[in-house]
Amino acid sequence: MDNETILKRQQAYGYSSEDVQMVIESMASQGKEPTFCMGDDIPLAVLSRRPHMLYDYFKQRFAQVTNPAIDPLREGLVMSLEVNLGKRGNILEVGPENVSQVILSNPVLNEGELESLLKDPFLKAQILPTFFSIRKGIEGSLEKRLYKLCEAADEAVRNGAQLLVLSDRSDELDATKPAIPILLAVGAVHQHLIQNGLRMQTSIVADTAQCFSTHQFACLIGYGASAICPYLALETCRQWRLSTKTVNLMRNGKMPTVTIEQAQKNFCKSVRSGLMKILSKMGISLLSSYCGAQIFEIYGLGKDIVDLAFCGSVSSIGGLTLDELARETLSFWVKAFSEDTAKRLENFGFIQFRPGGEYHGNNPEMSKLLHKAVRQKSETAYLVYQQHLANRPVNVLRDLIEFTSDRAPIPVGRVEPALSIVKRFCTGGMSLGAISRETHEAIAIAMNRLGGKSNSGEGGEDPIRWSPLTDVVDGYSPTLPHLKGLQNGDTATSAIKQVASGRFGVTPTFLANADQLEIKIAQGAKPGEGGQLPGKKVSAYIARLRNSKPGVPLISPPPHHDIYSIEDLAQLIYDLHQVNPRAKVSVKLVAEAGIGTVASGVAKGNADIIQISGHDGGTGASPVSSIKHAGGPWELGLTESHQTLISNGLRERVILRVDGGFKSGFDVLMAAAMGADEYGFGSVAMIATGCVMARICHTNNCPVGVASQREELRARFPGVPGDLVNYFLYVAEEVRGMLAQLGYEKLDDVIGHTELLKPRDVSLMKTQHLDLSYILSNVGLPKWSSTVIRNQEVHSNGPVLDDTLLSDPEVANAIDNETVVNKSVKIYNVDRAVCGRIAGTIAKKYGDTGFAGQVNLTFTGSAGQSFACFLTPGMNIRLVGEANDYVGKGMAGGEVVVTPEENPGFAPEDATIVGNTCLYGATGGQLFVRGKAGERFAVRNSLAEAVVEGAGDHSCEYMTGGCVVVLGKVGRNVAAGMTGGLAYILDEDNTLIPKVNKEIVKIQRVVAPVGQMQLKNLIEAHVEKTGSSKGAEILKEWDTYLPLFWQLVPPSEEDTPEACADYEETTSGQITLQSA
Repeated sequence: MDNETILKRQQAYGYSSEDVQMVIESMASQGKEPTFCMGDDIPLAVLSRRPHMLYDYFKQRFAQVTNPAIDPLREGLVMSLEVNLGKRGNILEVGPENVSQVILSNPVLNEGELESLLKDPFLKAQILPTFFSIRKGIEGSLEKRLYKLCEAADEAVRNGAQLLVLSDRSDELDATKPAIPILLAVGAVHQHLIQNGLRMQTSIVADTAQCFSTHQFACLIGYGASAICPYLALETCRQWRLSTKTVNLMRNGKMPTVTIEQAQKNFCKSVRSGLMKILSKMGISLLSSYCGAQIFEIYGLGKDIVDLAFCGSVSSIGGLTLDELARETLSFWVKAFSEDTAKRLENFGFIQFRPGGEYHGNNPEMSKLLHKAVRQKSETAYLVYQQHLANRPVNVLRDLIEFTSDRAPIPVGRVEPALSIVKRFCTGGMSLGAISRETHEAIAIAMNRLGGKSNSGEGGEDPIRWSPLTDVVDGYSPTLPHLKGLQNGDTATSAIKQVASGRFGVTPTFLANADQLEIKIAQGAKPGEGGQLPGKKVSAYIARLRNSKPGVPLISPPPHHDIYSIEDLAQLIYDLHQVNPRAKVSVKLVAEAGIGTVASGVAKGNADIIQISGHDGGTGASPVSSIKHAGGPWELGLTESHQTLISNGLRERVILRVDGGFKSGFDVLMAAAMGADEYGFGSVAMIATGCVMARICHTNNCPVGVASQREELRARFPGVPGDLVNYFLYVAEEVRGMLAQLGYEKLDDVIGHTELLKPRDVSLMKTQHLDLSYILSNVGLPKWSSTVIRNQEVHSNGPVLDDTLLSDPEVANAIDNETVVNKSVKIYNVDRAVCGRIAGTIAKKYGDTGFAGQVNLTFTGSAGQSFACFLTPGMNIRLVGEANDYVGKGMAGGEVVVTPEENPGFAPEDATIVGNTCLYGATGGQLFVRGKAGERFAVRNSLAEAVVEGAGDHSCEYMTGGCVVVLGKVGRNVAAGMTGGLAYILDEDNTLIPKVNKEIVKIQRVVAPVGQMQLKNLIEAHVEKTGSSKGAEILKEWDTYLPLFWQLVPPSEEDTPEACADYEETTSGQITLQSA
């Protein structure tokens, strides 16, 4: 096609210049989905004044707690995108007619592949064009045509067509015949065939221009298409490659050179990996089980559309009718036919803010007004900011609601003071690494001044921040020299310390110094996937806090490897209550339909706080499609959680905290009326400390040093803690004013009172059929006031073995006076997280390395989960018997020895003696196991050393340091995502090589003398401590066994003396730099 034809089609089918440049071209050039940052702060498609493609009304669903997400990057071996086309027979009757299907390796077809399917004699493919005519007006035209399309599909299948190709391809576009949104066509045909019992006789393929992003492919497959030929996207890739601009960039070396074929292959490759990511969010491993599974929620489509094409999907707020959808489709179509057709694609501003584009909640004007208010401490300036928010276009669901009260207003003086309201405020979980040290510390200091709570995010925290400052002169402190505006008595500690799936920086001392501990199950901006820190943001300081290597990118796994179910979550909550019985434990969830059930489970799992995040939360780096298309509005998530907890009598057990796009007192009061006790502010807290919404956090180039690790940019950081203090006090004053207006004296009196809310009279551009009754409904109130719920004691683990040990005078004396104690104790499998509380006590008193005494404990019996978790140096734990999952989870030092009892009656090296996921997130110490371990041994280990006599699948997954020796067989997918540390694996029957994940590590024999010493020393220690017969045999026949060991070496360790045979002292400095 020539450029003009392509442009005309792109306009007609709803492409914008952002779609082409940021999505299609970046996929074609790099072969992966584009990364972006900050959250999704544009209105929901149904609230927007601009036309959206139908896909934008759908949000992907994701697993949280009920089952784990899958890790598509490191455990992709359990996933497949294979699809079968053609008639499916009864799977219980085996016969030749069951195999006459076409198997595709993935659902993305190019034009040639589609062509060959159309020619296949068995499939008897039938093409069904998907255009509707508006000659007789729009009313009813789309509905009529859909019924005709379904009839045609019905007839084709009855006549033996095993492949229906729904196509919006035509040689000449006709102004009066716009294309049906392909998702609607696929859904309608799919549902119609199901209802008529014909769906198994045929497969549906979409041949469409209206599909270019991973979310769109996922929607089509989820509603019934088996494969898609995105012909206009492929044409766009070709056009991009042939354009003079691209040719010149490649010629000048500004861009890697790709051929036309390569560009299209790259595009298809990134769609494939994007689909894997979307499947994995829900924990689905096969595309064939995702096809037609409708794993989406709908925001803004009415009952008639849903019943016709998306039957069974949740659409809780109603929305567009078919005629309104037809109008929206037409508004794209006419762009291709107007006289003054633009010479280039329009930029709708859906991703990046731009003047004249879509409204963004966080926009430059808003940040300027806010900066003025907090820096000048001017109430009038804050009023202007408030006015700006009040006059904005409808942006979120709460903008459709207003307050109403049957009480007379009262004077503001009678309302509870601002200082008691701000104690309910928290800031978002932004990790040190995603944002700079300056921002992180300024936010923490401000929240501590107010008595609110800041959140460490998932990158750990520098211990220097845990004690109050006493050395401040003129606002500067030598302890934190990079900050200004300090006062004596300030503390830069984060009250809420986060435990995320990567466990970065989670040490016993980190946990022991927290007021609250937050388990991050999901993140608002990208639920169902792990955090992401680009390599150039991992500076030496960040790497030190996270126990990883500088310059190596860090991506947390999508699931917590110790939370695959609600019982596992209860266990982690138990572990955290064990190590720090003074800290409340919160669980962070993201709003989606069904969150109420999950919240009830979390409350029963003994959490103290449930945090609900909206889809509009921010992020430092995330794929664009995740930011835009997953998670729901917090108004619905909060309402569902609050009401389900009340119906189940659980609401008093937990504090409900909510965050996502909060900007003002109005948002706080809305959340309160819907049932929330505490309120989280993320992006806006960064804006108050100086962020200018440049939206380049993921590049490390933040112009004001808020989200950069570069020294010269961090020097520009403008914020002082006082700015944020001013902001929160203004928000609290705004809440007070509104309470007075409504006639209430304190927040307690309005929390959960939805009768204070009523629909606001506001006309939306697209539809008047939105239904907010769910948000306004009420199932009753908690028995206690919000203040009583917030002030209750931390939930306890009940009586535990550790308390008995700690109350033993000898153990207590050893901890207090740093002496040595030896104890022997019986243990049963009901004793969980044993040693965790002892470790917490030592860590609180001495830090991670300061304890000089020794606590030597010998246990006999069968240990429950999380045995020896979060150990500190100076604790030597011996278990004679066996242990369950998570042995040595998060240990930072000390030693654990697990060995079977004397004369067990079986060969110890053949028996599994510890469970799955041992040493998860360990930051030090040693573990010796006489016997085999379960799956995921040493996952995310950062510094611990371990010897074990066999391990299951995925061992050493995602290690960033330390050393693991396996004296036996391992399962498959060894060392996936391993970026640091070393592994030595004995391979007696030459079966290891195919089991290793070769993406990162290289496999070599143990040739370096230092490496041989390291291996031998560990095995000698193992034999000495466990009496291992296998280890003894290896040492006896050392020259025979040494050549049978493989050493797994990630790039960051290649130049270390352990891995490099011809290692030379002199050049080490330069070499290490290159590898980092």
